[in-house]
Amino acid sequence: MTSNRQIQIVAMPEDKLGPEHFRLEEAEMPSPGPNEVLCRTLYLSLDPANRAWMQGATYRSALQAGQVMAGFTLAEVVESNHTGFSPGDLVEGDGGWQEYFVQPGKRLNKRPRREPITHLMSALGITGRTAHYGMAGIGQPEPGETVVVSAAAGATGSVAGQIAKLKGARVVGIAGGAEKCRRLVADFGFDAAIDYKNDNLFQALKEKCPDGIDLYFDNVGGQTLEAALFRMNLHGRIICCGVVSQYDTANPAPGPRGVPGLLVTKRLTMRGFLVGDNPDMVATADRELATWVDDGSIVVAEDVVDGLENAPAGLIGLLAGENFGKRMVKVA
Repeated sequence: MTSNRQIQIVAMPEDKLGPEHFRLEEAEMPSPGPNEVLCRTLYLSLDPANRAWMQGATYRSALQAGQVMAGFTLAEVVESNHTGFSPGDLVEGDGGWQEYFVQPGKRLNKRPRREPITHLMSALGITGRTAHYGMAGIGQPEPGETVVVSAAAGATGSVAGQIAKLKGARVVGIAGGAEKCRRLVADFGFDAAIDYKNDNLFQALKEKCPDGIDLYFDNVGGQTLEAALFRMNLHGRIICCGVVSQYDTANPAPGPRGVPGLLVTKRLTMRGFLVGDNPDMVATADRELATWVDDGSIVVAEDVVDGLENAPAGLIGLLAGENFGKRMVKVA
């Protein structure tokens, strides 16, 4: 081992993300210091949040041109100077877009090996945990309630919708394109689906949710959130997981309009969250998700891109809605 391939940021995009904003470089192999661990990346997570991090400081420091692109990884320990890890251990952590990385042991989480290993990055990883925390932990759908999920064919939305079905709710998914909508119903068991690319959202939500919306799981924001707000029932709950409509553009669409008035008159609850807010909930998610995946209650959809060099194109495509389910990059 003499070199480490990396995807570095060339410049921050002012509008749409493009391949020109990245470059593939070879750097020196990193070496772990005291209490640090050298890891080899197996899979790299691609998420809308990758693009949000390029807009400035969020819940993490702002990214800068010249640094390795940030990203969540599933990796194997190569060398360890930390008592909690040994070579061969499977770990997850914020390793970035590179073949090898060094992290303090306290920033890594050991995972048990299981097949397929990709499930540890999708339904049994950060994606599934996010869906579980937002839907089961915060939203808490009740039998007979109407639940709407936006970006429902994506990594988080597809799992969140299935969790709501397991809880006995009637679930309507919003996705882009007829094929995605068909699969939401046929493959994931959603009760209905709305094609935001071809349907009028306000009219479609009225038709698909004749009794209103009790719980809305929002991954999109903007006009999609606005349309859902006007269909919410009294004392409805809105779970804000992401704002993908605002990430990859210099001119985000306006909206939602009427939020303050609707929150008051309908007595709505609107809450955002990050999956790391409650460690106890993560443990519950790991246990319940594994049970549901193993017994077939949750269908796992994965979209694997091969090769680190294809990570930029994979993220650009994800932001354009190419993927169905969890998109990730197979690095090794």
